[in-house]
This record gives sequence, structure tokens and C-alpha cells, in this order.
Amino acid sequence: MGAHSPESFTEDAPTLDPNGGGEVRIPFDHPGVSELYAVLAYGEISAFYRLAEDAKSAPSMQGRVALASMAAAEMNHFETLVGALSDRDVDVYSAMDPFVRALDDYHASTNPSTWLEVLVKAYVGDGLAADFYREIAHTLDPAVAATVREVLAETGHSEFVVHEVSTRVGASTQDKARLMLWGRRLLGEAITQAQYVLAQRESLTDLVISASGDLNGVAALFDRMQEQHAERMRVLGLV
Repeated sequence: MGAHSPESFTEDAPTLDPNGGGEVRIPFDHPGVSELYAVLAYGEISAFYRLAEDAKSAPSMQGRVALASMAAAEMNHFETLVGALSDRDVDVYSAMDPFVRALDDYHASTNPSTWLEVLVKAYVGDGLAADFYREIAHTLDPAVAATVREVLAETGHSEFVVHEVSTRVGASTQDKARLMLWGRRLLGEAITQAQYVLAQRESLTDLVISASGDLNGVAALFDRMQEQHAERMRVLGLV
């Protein structure tokens, strides 16, 4: 992604997204943008390592290939963010460092113990973060929003995950009950860690509050996250 001139964006004069996305509240040069890229970058590289490792536990070649392909997509997203941060003269590794603990804690507390839990986490858990950041994308500078949407795009093979999980839970009430609990745990841990990150990073917090309008808007954003989570669970047959 090439550099985008910030001169036309000011804190005092929100502009309209020329692509029809609505009012742009967050200028290109807002300091929270680099933090947003950084937390997304660590999320992507963490997902790459996790999916690549989880692929080894797949009971079929189809499963191994599906997760390996998802991992490859996460790495491509990471490289996009490296480029976006480089355009801002920001080192990706130092920028990611403040977010390591929170995201590592999330993954440590939601370590799958079965193949089905692996799939639900890949579909539902990773979707939670994407939903959160996609909700604010329409208020970002168009160039920033395009990068955010690109790296939050589906990594593919969701059809495989949906078919695999829905088939199993349709045949086993025990698997269904266990995975419903697992889904609720993923939601709770994701919200906890998101709140922790926002509490620790002032610029990112300002970006999210500005994008949401006010603190009530942030609360509404978390409410929408829960609604989108419920829809993902429904698609998997976990209702």
C-alpha cells in the first residue's frame, strides 16, 4: 500500500469516504492507526502459527490442507500490515510488542483440546476480532480502511469448517453441548482481552472511541460483536 497524503484530513473537519462508506472520523495520521495495524499484525502472525500447528492434528488430509491454506492467508495479511507500517516508518516488531501479552493470554486461555474445538475457534474465535475492527473501518481514512478490510477478509475454507462442525453436532448432542459452551468461552475471553488492550493503549482507545462516537458507542460496538458471534454460532448449528 502506498503512502496516502494526510494533509486533507484534520481532527476538526471530518470528511466523507469517497467510496460511500460514510463519515471519516479518523484521519490518516491519527497515532492510533499505527497501533491498530500493530495489533492486527500480531493477531495475524499468531493465527498463522496456531493454524499451522493445528493442521497437524487434523484427522483427514482435507482438514490439514484447509487449515494450512488458512494459515497461508494469515501470513499474507501479516505481510500487508508490515508494508503498511513500513510506509509509516514504523518497525512492525517493536510496534507489536505491547500487544503480545494480551493476545498470547487469549490463546493460552482458549487452547483447543479437540479437532472440533480447533475448527470452532478458527471460525468463531478469529471472527470475533475481525468483527470488532471491521465495525470501525467505515470511519477510517479510505486508504486505512482498505488495508483493514483486506487483512480482515475471510481466509477461505469456511465452507469446510461449517460442514465439518454442523455435520458432527447434528449427529451428537454431546458434541453440540460442549461446543456451545466452548463458543461462549471464546466470546468471553475475546471481549476481556479487547477491553484490556484498549485500557493499556491510549492512542488505540482514542481511535476506537472516536470511531464509535462516544463511550456509549463503544458499548454498542461490543453488543454488535455479540450479535455477530451468535450468528456465527447459528451457522455452525450451535444454537
